[in-house]
Amino acid sequence: MRNHTVVTEFILLGIPETEGLETALLFLFSSFYLCTLLGNVLILTAIISSTRLHTPMYFFLGNLSIFDLGFSSTTVPKMLFYLSGNSHAISYAGCVSQLFFYHFLGCTECFLYTVMACDRFVAICFPLRYTVIMNHRVCFMLATGTWMIGCVHAMILTPLTFQFPYCGSNKVGYYFCDIPAVLPLACKNTSLAQRAGFTNVGLLSLICFFLILVSYTCIGISISKIRSAEGRQRAFSTCSAHLIAILCAYGPVIVIYLQPNPSALLGAIIQILNNLVTPMLNPLIYSLRNKDVKSALRNVFPKKTFLEVSSN
Repeated sequence: MRNHTVVTEFILLGIPETEGLETALLFLFSSFYLCTLLGNVLILTAIISSTRLHTPMYFFLGNLSIFDLGFSSTTVPKMLFYLSGNSHAISYAGCVSQLFFYHFLGCTECFLYTVMACDRFVAICFPLRYTVIMNHRVCFMLATGTWMIGCVHAMILTPLTFQFPYCGSNKVGYYFCDIPAVLPLACKNTSLAQRAGFTNVGLLSLICFFLILVSYTCIGISISKIRSAEGRQRAFSTCSAHLIAILCAYGPVIVIYLQPNPSALLGAIIQILNNLVTPMLNPLIYSLRNKDVKSALRNVFPKKTFLEVSSN
């Protein structure tokens, strides 16, 4: 360590194998990010402004919009900054913060999807007791619990990553600070920490996915017992959006963290889908084609605007 300079900043090398495509990627990712911000802000505006949307389902959707805004904003602004020709450097503290908030918000969102699956389970399987079981106190406790678990998860992984001295190369071969990209730069053997990080994130995702699978298995059994075709279709429509969002969110995480030697380019593509595309699609998947949400937005924006396009 005497022959090396202690690292005070890292250099983000960006998305692998995309040299010369910076301008195109800047335009593409800027469009995605603006759509993410606009869509999730509209959902929050609709939920807050309409008393009809003050229900457990929309309460959790509001939380999801907050997490999507924070999750995409953790990595995308810095990526757009250096794609526009600015410095690729990120401070040591900035790298620590980026990794912390990425795993904090990512873990919180995983548990939020699980809570939303439980909400749909109660709504379908116990419709007459739904408002009693999912009361305001329970919803608040579940939402607070997701925040706390996410924070604890990040507080474990962040010190695990930065407990080692970084005194050699400071070039991160990725577009943001994540455990697989940062740990190999440490001056000590980090194989145990890498395995612990991969196992922690991968198993956490699998556990949440298993709980969601159990919830939807019970939901499927309940739906199959509904006699009318209209009733089955209505029950299924309340769950289909959540199932699509789950596939978009959990698939990338499991693929990245459970592969022994994932391709750098494939990992980057999957991470971009998870960090940028999924938060952009969630408002459309969940709410912008929902009649109650569109009605609430019309009350907020009474004049004919671009919202009319979404009603078609």
